[in-house]
Amino acid sequence: MYTTSQLLDKINRRLSEFSLEREPNTLYQPIRYELSLGGKRIRPVLMLMAYNLYREDVSQAYAPAIGIEIYHNHTLLHDDVMDRADLRRGKPTVHKVWGDNTAILSGDAMLILAFRQMTLVLPEYQREVMNIFSQTALEICEGQQLDMDFESRSGVSEGEYIEMIRLKTGVLLAASLHIGALLAGASAEDAKNLYQFGMQIGIAFQLQDDLLDVYGDPVVFGKEIGGDILCNKKTYMLIQAWNRADEAQRKELKQWMDAADYLPLEKIAAMTRLYDQLGIREACERKMRTHYELAMEKLAAVSVDEERKRELKSLTERLMYRQA
Repeated sequence: MYTTSQLLDKINRRLSEFSLEREPNTLYQPIRYELSLGGKRIRPVLMLMAYNLYREDVSQAYAPAIGIEIYHNHTLLHDDVMDRADLRRGKPTVHKVWGDNTAILSGDAMLILAFRQMTLVLPEYQREVMNIFSQTALEICEGQQLDMDFESRSGVSEGEYIEMIRLKTGVLLAASLHIGALLAGASAEDAKNLYQFGMQIGIAFQLQDDLLDVYGDPVVFGKEIGGDILCNKKTYMLIQAWNRADEAQRKELKQWMDAADYLPLEKIAAMTRLYDQLGIREACERKMRTHYELAMEKLAAVSVDEERKRELKSLTERLMYRQA
């Protein structure tokens, strides 16, 4: 069995070797730049981990693991354009360096490259892998659209929000594990349980992001906190605050959400104070714990020796309690 760090090294090595020596350079340079920004590489690592539950040699899963990471970065590149984000992992975003048109086109090329990598599996698995991947890519588009729709909607429910993050975040982690298990010859039941495990972890992962955006340490988190508050993003935190607030607290929430002219730090402080009064941090932590426990139930049902699951459990715990 490989450790998480060993699998991460394998992914980073193969990404560095991934050939993009094509023309025009103006199309491929932004792709090389996006992939060089680093990150946790959680999705490809999870794919290799799922494969490694059943087989020692993980090399058969390298191509789709690289594909899933290219695809994930494609979504980040396009998200940055839609969000008008200036920075990604502390560096200028692609659209800030090369402009919107090149960013969109390079992102499209990344999607095609990802699909090409996904085809590089044994022929007997190709159709099922492509079905899983294409369905996942479609669901992520649905989740992104819901996220954008919520920006102009009031009264987003907790259930609607959980469904949105299931689509936007959960399905890609789930698909990574599913594909890894499938390629390793896992039973259909095991593959299904690993998919559900990834889904629940993905939801908990996004809830932790919501929490860190308000309560994280900016130095550790790697970016300024309060971004979700400033753009009135319909996070689990805000939805719960609205549901729990009394009349006076709702009035204050609405005043800050409707305000056009304000000092950013003042708005962040005021909204955080309301969250503190309403116990929103604790509510979010409880919700995360619920999805974490559901994930552990699904992992427990996977018919593999517990020792072989140890590294996957350890990674899951680190994701749950991360500070960045």
